[in-house]
Amino acid sequence: MARRRSFGSIRRLPSKRYQASYIGPDLVRHSAPMTFTAAGDAEAWLNAERGLVETDHWRSPAARSTEAARQAAQNLTVDEFAAQWLADLGLRATTRRDYESLLRNHISPGLGSTPVRSLTKLDVRRWWREMDPNKPRARSKAFQLLHNIMGDALEQELIEVNPVTLPRRTKIRTKRAKQIDALTLEQLNTTADHMPERLRMAVLLATYCDLRYGELSELRRRDVDLAAGTLKVSRGVVKVPGGYVVGEPKTDAGVRTVHIPPHLLPALRRHLDQHADSGSDGLLFPAPNGGHLHSSSFARSFAKAAAAAGRPDATPHTLRHTGVSFSHKAGATFAENRARAGHTSEAMTLLYTHTLDGADKALAEALSRMAEEGRGPGEGTVGGTGGAR
Repeated sequence: MARRRSFGSIRRLPSKRYQASYIGPDLVRHSAPMTFTAAGDAEAWLNAERGLVETDHWRSPAARSTEAARQAAQNLTVDEFAAQWLADLGLRATTRRDYESLLRNHISPGLGSTPVRSLTKLDVRRWWREMDPNKPRARSKAFQLLHNIMGDALEQELIEVNPVTLPRRTKIRTKRAKQIDALTLEQLNTTADHMPERLRMAVLLATYCDLRYGELSELRRRDVDLAAGTLKVSRGVVKVPGGYVVGEPKTDAGVRTVHIPPHLLPALRRHLDQHADSGSDGLLFPAPNGGHLHSSSFARSFAKAAAAAGRPDATPHTLRHTGVSFSHKAGATFAENRARAGHTSEAMTLLYTHTLDGADKALAEALSRMAEEGRGPGEGTVGGTGGAR
């Protein structure tokens, strides 16, 4: 029941909290923007409101809250606004990690404490000149990210113009993507043979099934169907500060079922018996101490093995390039190859509707024939148990 007072009223709610309201000079009832745990607090709010009315400094509580929010927004620094901007986006874990890294390492040191409303073109150009020109890719990405952040500030009317621009004569250069040469069949086999035994199958699956490292390291027993000879790719894992995040693959097309080349199945069966975690949810390639295998740990082993194969330039990502090259050589059409790799844009998704039923299985069998026919002396361990320890 509302309590009558000389100014305003206080009502106790079913939640046992108190709500205060009053009729303002505009003859409209106004309620406090919050409820109170004690009646005395509600009365104090009403007394303060009455003071504003009597001194002619009154504006509605809602109008004052809006103005306070606007003032707070005007005082936001680049760091504070960027944090809000990131929180409002539904980003993938990898994208959020990359954005946070760019903010932490390239934007915050020079501009983070600058109020958004005070950021000028001169500030941006000074910041640009002070960034390391020997890191053109990071420099370009940081510039684009800052431009997008301040573009949102423009949409929210915190600023009148986006200051993140450079003179027209300025060229934002990035390094040309490094040429990645696929491994030969002999180099692949030698690399696999020089991996620790528990990771030998990881090299072969990554190659012949066109897997990204995040997809490979998240594979579990339930994803393998030895009877059908297939591998279900439906998740990926990424390392972020504080642990690992499991999510959907990088693209929509990344969710796929891949036929495993038959020549790998015996070795894969042995790997499941000897090295994979137990249970249907067990990881195929766990870390020695359990959990997901860190990409840097895999990369260190791979670097030594690739060097032994005469390819010190190769990285784990080279395996995916190699797999796509092998599939092309085995006779895959463009659509079949892209579908198998799960690597596509929205426009490319249309191609998947034209992939013939059974084409992927036939492609897997062709990969096996190619691997078997291409073996030279000492290459007969693709499906064997050899490997460096």
